[in-house]
Amino acid sequence: MYLRRTTRRVGDKTYQNYLLVESVATPNGPRQRVICSLGALAPGPKDEWLGTARRLHAALAGQTALVPDARVDALAARVRPSRRPPPAAGPGLAIDPERVTFEDEREVGPVHVGHQMWRLLHLDTILADAGLSRRAQLLTEVMTLNRLVRPAAEHAMPDWIRRTALADILGTDFTALSDEALYRNLDRLHPQRARIEQALAARERTLFNLDDTIYLYDLTSTYFEGRCPRNPQAKRGYSRDHRPDCKQVVIGLVLDREGFPKAHEVFDGNRHDQTTVEDMLTRLEERTGRRGGATVVVDRGMAFAPNLAQIRARGHHYLVAARYPERGDHHEAFADATDWTEVIRVPSPRNPGQKKTRVFIKRQTVGAEVHILCRSAARIDKDRAIRDTHEQRLLADLGKLQARVARGRLRDAAKIQEAIGRLKERYSRVARYYTITYDATTPAVRWTEQAEKKTAASALDGTYLLKTDRQDLADDEVWRLYILLTRVEAAFRALKTPLMERPIFHHLEHRVQTHIFLCVLAYHLLVAIEKRCLDQGRHTSWPTLREQLSTHQVATVVLPAIDGRILKIRKASTPDDVHREIYRVLQIPHEVMKPVKSWTTGR
Repeated sequence: MYLRRTTRRVGDKTYQNYLLVESVATPNGPRQRVICSLGALAPGPKDEWLGTARRLHAALAGQTALVPDARVDALAARVRPSRRPPPAAGPGLAIDPERVTFEDEREVGPVHVGHQMWRLLHLDTILADAGLSRRAQLLTEVMTLNRLVRPAAEHAMPDWIRRTALADILGTDFTALSDEALYRNLDRLHPQRARIEQALAARERTLFNLDDTIYLYDLTSTYFEGRCPRNPQAKRGYSRDHRPDCKQVVIGLVLDREGFPKAHEVFDGNRHDQTTVEDMLTRLEERTGRRGGATVVVDRGMAFAPNLAQIRARGHHYLVAARYPERGDHHEAFADATDWTEVIRVPSPRNPGQKKTRVFIKRQTVGAEVHILCRSAARIDKDRAIRDTHEQRLLADLGKLQARVARGRLRDAAKIQEAIGRLKERYSRVARYYTITYDATTPAVRWTEQAEKKTAASALDGTYLLKTDRQDLADDEVWRLYILLTRVEAAFRALKTPLMERPIFHHLEHRVQTHIFLCVLAYHLLVAIEKRCLDQGRHTSWPTLREQLSTHQVATVVLPAIDGRILKIRKASTPDDVHREIYRVLQIPHEVMKPVKSWTTGR
């Protein structure tokens, strides 16, 4: 359907007339049919005709526009009388099977699942309570579903929305949606992030009966494309993405033991792990309302004494992986072959033939703490490889420093000592095995290997130490709670890969924070989907489900009648068996939308 302008000259005057035209199939091939004349009404510049025709087509199909357009509504009111079907000649309709066609096919399976999970979590109500308008709720939903299904930048997002059946599911016309509307929605959403996250955590706790006594906290980094001069949080720091050449921000994420997000925070890109604990505990209390009584599980980057004191000061217990040097206090216990107990590990249901690595544990009591000594044969090669890599890099950098000093390019003794200190900090894992000195009389930088320390460290390969202040936990329970941190790592992988949280192209601080917030919202939907599957005994992942659902579509069935009438039915295809099974497991309806019928008269 489109608009066509006709011109007619009468004497010295030129008259322009606008016609609403559609293409129809006839026995003699496709023909143009004039639906109605719009008179001298100028619908706008020529480059807007296609958009006007699309919006008019959507209005005639019964879709509600995201932004009401009085001009289109008026045109639709004029057209509808001419599109009423003529009275039926009988109880049936004789269809010409050779001319039956399909048009406007759109993918619906993944967005249908995402929309149903959005409704299940009452996110529309949560957004409304946060003061967002109905339009902002719709935009937030489609932006979140884009992250879940096929992530794209805001510039490309409107085209993706129009390629899916979101307009049919939501009953909204997205023909005129632009990227500017999406950017503005980021701005509206930013100040409401904390309130939304708090309400969402409460809804999930009730819906899934979640345990609120275990909190898993870890950090990751994500990098930018560009220099980001207007974002004070974009800084260079330790990159988990192996992109030290790019500026980044650090993301802190707290999950419960089932993997549902409780709180997140965006920190400066050069923020050290141990400095984030106090801030994150505050955010966690704000989001959950819980004051003490939980167990906070963190990795060794936040296992410093001040961090443990901060956790205890909030009334929580802690369970941490001790820093590597602390293993030396248990050197004899690690070397003693007695009193070790093997942890019974069950293979993953996804891979029943999986061979789990063997882990042995031993309990030690040190004051008010319980120390669990752990030994894993599979970690021996990993620890040695890490140490060898760091050692080679340390020796290479020491060689470069020595060359600079020997050539006289670095002469200041204080700066040389600073360079040595930086190397010790950078390679702290292996620098303690070397005595590094600077001789100003030569001048030269020298280093000597301390073989005894290195041998003692080698004896601890494959071992690690867990610490907790909870005396009531069994030995294997301490180990299993610590291993739950892998769920945070899995969440970061999901955010970065299927949800495409990186790289970040936004350069404004508040938009970067809201971009990450939308990724976390999408992860809420993802973990809710996978939780429903697990509760039904189906062990799968969202990427697998997304691929299987991609063949479920919505299309318009065009049924030309022999008497010249044409019936168009907008409806979803019949779900395949795999689609039905997924919908059954997720407990969502098979029906995607109610069929929408429209009539035209062919000539």
